[in-house]
Amino acid sequence: MRSENHRANSLRIALFSGNYNYQRDGANMALNRLVDFMERQGAEVLVFSPTSQEPAFEPAGTLVSVPSAPIPFRSEYRIAFGLPKRIRSQIVDFKPNLIHLSAPDLLGRAALRLSARLGVPAVASFHTRFDTYLRYYGLSMLEPAARGLMRSFYSNCEHVYAPSESVAQTLREQGWGRDVRLWSRGVDHTQFQPERRDMAWRRSMGIADTEVAVAFVGRLVLEKGLECFGRVVDTLRARGVAFRPLIVGDGPERQWMEERMPESAGAVFTGFLEGEDLARAYASADVFFNPSKTETFGNVTLEAMASGLPTVCANATGSRSIVVDGETGYLVETSQANGYADALQRLLQDADLRAAMSASALVRSRDFGWDVVMLGLLAQYEEVLARWREEGRGDAARGALARRSLARGWTS
Repeated sequence: MRSENHRANSLRIALFSGNYNYQRDGANMALNRLVDFMERQGAEVLVFSPTSQEPAFEPAGTLVSVPSAPIPFRSEYRIAFGLPKRIRSQIVDFKPNLIHLSAPDLLGRAALRLSARLGVPAVASFHTRFDTYLRYYGLSMLEPAARGLMRSFYSNCEHVYAPSESVAQTLREQGWGRDVRLWSRGVDHTQFQPERRDMAWRRSMGIADTEVAVAFVGRLVLEKGLECFGRVVDTLRARGVAFRPLIVGDGPERQWMEERMPESAGAVFTGFLEGEDLARAYASADVFFNPSKTETFGNVTLEAMASGLPTVCANATGSRSIVVDGETGYLVETSQANGYADALQRLLQDADLRAAMSASALVRSRDFGWDVVMLGLLAQYEEVLARWREEGRGDAARGALARRSLARGWTS
């Protein structure tokens, strides 16, 4: 790694995020790792994002707070209404030579327009199928319009970085981006590992040594497949299959889940966990169940595999690129509650199968390392900048003209 240091010392990156650190999720953890890596390589990075008074964690790099307001009906998330003049001036003074966008929201769209005016290439990382979220809140009729807006946004970026090959293929087929590339995800094998298994912790949670625990890990929001999780639990119990649901996480639907699967019926709720506590919870479970069909990668699935858990997941983008069906776990068609129950039942009732898939999952997880992933993205940044220079699209005259226009006060 030392030989790569300062490889990116000519990079000046302005990164725009809808949620960089005020809530914790897989997308913003990847972005924070990216900023930390790029700065260690010698790049200069400024991050622009909504912020809150009580962030979920300390941000990597220099974070500039963008004016924002809570999103109606999901007040734990915030939305920025573009780029005010003060922020635009700060970006101009920074003189970025690359703009990285992470969401097609109002902030991302304003930054995309700014990149054109500055003569600076814009790339985008694809993290979330926001269009599919609408169906969980009774707004399915808006999905076509949302897909159209997202397609127009990504089509104006030099590169679009998808987190998995299955997502990349979907974006190519749907025309979302002129040049769709792969920016995968990694896992910290020093944190997530089978050796974190703690039988004393299981007992403190009320899980007997002989019981099999099925873990769900993530924010407790509808789009994570919570209703499906509940239906599958009901199906298995109706079949007389013995197991303990272990729900790790918190969110606006926690009360609903606790009513749906009360502790008196055997469910265990840990609340939000992080760091070593989270790693211990993963490794102390026996099977991982992720019914979400909105994942673009599935960081929790990879963390579970690194912890030695066989996984049962939706056969959807994200999980499809991580789980090897029949070897590290099972992929199930998203509409088949009985299919999930069948797969889980096989694992719950066959200790030898669990052990074999556990070993395979651990081996498979070794294919995903953060340093290799980040070096690959750095190479793609360099490709964009080299092509930009060769085509003369970022000449100084255009940039100076754009900056003079900004100084005169155009609006975003």
